[in-house]
Amino acid sequence: MRLTLILLVLLLPQMAAAQMAATLVADDVTIENSERLIATGNIEVLYDGSRLQAARVTYDKPTDRLRIEGPILITGPDGEILTAAQADIDPQLENGVLLGARLVLDQQLQLAANQIDRAEGRYSQLYKAAVTSCQVCAGKTPLWEIRAEKVLHDQDAQQLYFTNASFRVKGLPILYLPYLRLPDPDNARARGLLIPRIRSNDRLGLGVKLPYFLPLGQSRDLLLTPYLASNTRTLESRYRQAFRNGNVQIDASVSRDDLAGRDGTRGYVFAEGTFDLGSNVLLRFDVQTASDNAYLNDYAISDTDRLSSIVALTQVRPDALNAASLSYYQTLRADETNATLPPLVAQAGLVRRYYSAMGGTVTLTASADTLLRYGADLGAPGRDVTRTGATAAWSRDWLSQSGVLLTGTAAAQADLWQVNDSTDFDPTLSRLVPYGQIVLRYPLVRRNGRTRHVLEPVAALTYAARIGDVPPNEDSTRPELDGGNLLALSQFTGQDAVEDGAKLALGLTWTRAGSEGVTSQLSFGRILRAQADPQFTLTSGQRDAVSDWLVAGQIALPRGLTFDGRALLQDDGTTTLATARVFWNRPEVQLAGGYIWQAADPAIGRTEVVSEYSFDGAVQVTPAWNVSFDTRYDIARDGPVRAGVGLGWRNECVTVSLSVSRRYASSTTVQPTTDYGLSVALQGFSANGLPRLAPTACGN
Repeated sequence: MRLTLILLVLLLPQMAAAQMAATLVADDVTIENSERLIATGNIEVLYDGSRLQAARVTYDKPTDRLRIEGPILITGPDGEILTAAQADIDPQLENGVLLGARLVLDQQLQLAANQIDRAEGRYSQLYKAAVTSCQVCAGKTPLWEIRAEKVLHDQDAQQLYFTNASFRVKGLPILYLPYLRLPDPDNARARGLLIPRIRSNDRLGLGVKLPYFLPLGQSRDLLLTPYLASNTRTLESRYRQAFRNGNVQIDASVSRDDLAGRDGTRGYVFAEGTFDLGSNVLLRFDVQTASDNAYLNDYAISDTDRLSSIVALTQVRPDALNAASLSYYQTLRADETNATLPPLVAQAGLVRRYYSAMGGTVTLTASADTLLRYGADLGAPGRDVTRTGATAAWSRDWLSQSGVLLTGTAAAQADLWQVNDSTDFDPTLSRLVPYGQIVLRYPLVRRNGRTRHVLEPVAALTYAARIGDVPPNEDSTRPELDGGNLLALSQFTGQDAVEDGAKLALGLTWTRAGSEGVTSQLSFGRILRAQADPQFTLTSGQRDAVSDWLVAGQIALPRGLTFDGRALLQDDGTTTLATARVFWNRPEVQLAGGYIWQAADPAIGRTEVVSEYSFDGAVQVTPAWNVSFDTRYDIARDGPVRAGVGLGWRNECVTVSLSVSRRYASSTTVQPTTDYGLSVALQGFSANGLPRLAPTACGN
């Protein structure tokens, strides 16, 4: 018969003052002279979140000690597991000695020792210890282990301290360290070395990266990564800080290398942050700078060939928007200069929306922008332009009984330009553009069981009249017809260029939502103008009075597979633009492919045809093996742009990653480079966010 005994009442009056009780359950309990308690058979002791199981427990009241005979199993409140053959410990299970013991942290890291000393409920000191996260089978050596003369586990600091440690692979010692400190599995912000990575690069040579993590409190941290290779000495860094109302991250590096033509110190800085200033005001900044055109490419940091730095303030409310930004652009292209981009752009604007008592919505917009070029040249290379303007628009919907939806819009846009350092334009220019538009929609719905079809024809008649001067076009140099602007008042993306005269936009969209989980959509569109607008170029799809056909489609299949495409087709079937994309997103598979074709268009600086495809993804082949890859190929030039493949393998105690990538000539460098990377990580030290793998079963 099992008995339950409250040790607080019978044996531990000193614990009663502290209102702490231990509960003992056993098959048989004997009390000798009110001084000693002996429990045997299926013993369980519960105390302050800890649980002890053993074959025999003897409690001696005068010495306040528990003598326990095994097999012993102790489970701590944080999930740690301790096993032993025998123990001499206090009733709180905080201080004592355990013989033939094994400590398991986070059900992953195993620490076995001849003896474990427990002290203050915080420290566990192991003598003649072996540490591993690999499956340990009788008579077999684990894949890796650390043997040490002494190991101290600080439970509160979540750290492991090794004395006279040797790292072994399949029992073979390969590294000796007199002192070693490692985080335990629950420590997600441990100070110290992270996974080293070996890297071989055609230009930089063979080297190694040694990241070192420095937590600076609960809200800040710093990652320093020395990179030592044959032809470079580099220090990479990442600083992160979280504030009550925002966050900041700064990535930077500084290098001294032996690359031809790159004398002196090189480096880059990328910094970004977001802050909520209250009253719906958001501050955002993003700073990018590099010492030279090729640095980001040489060190495989980024493929970008133009750097943008921006500081922006935005305030969004249900019926109002305020925004202001200041941007700086730095080109890394060999055929461009910063002075003529333009490098400095300042913008500010506000939007107010009102609901008219007569029906409809009134929208008022005011904006200003400045483009500064600090070149000395006159004309476009050195032109500075400031524009201020305002727009007033009224819009209202009417729905007929037959289901026809009519939307009417009336708007007027007024702008003023100040132009400096230009011989082609007057210093002051002004323009007024009134707009009028009527849009008709007639959605038709058909149901076939649980499948729904929607067919929606649409027509938009728009008229605009340009009154005043023709300003320099700075913000609408590459207009393009797409589904987002087919019905817009203007197909130009900015404020400088506008359309003049009447146009009719026609569109048809078919949407199908099937019961089997398949959703598809197909759209057609075209614009008819009273006369051709010379501001549109060939690849805009709108060079002629009758635009190209806009054709767009998408199909979404069950299990995460999506296809979409878009094209601009001329009447003879030729195309000026075609794009296609495919996505497959599953827990075990992530694939993305894309293709783009654009005709040459000298009017916008594209002197050659663009024809490229890209394909990248990651596949979890088995729980242990994964493969990743990416490729981009320039069909027009018949040459690759980049290619890479990665291979990963892991089991319950180790993760190995191998990668190979090649970058070919680009706008910032003419020398292709190949990178090889290798990293090996031991599981069980510090939290790494990877799902655990079940250990391999031991054979007979």
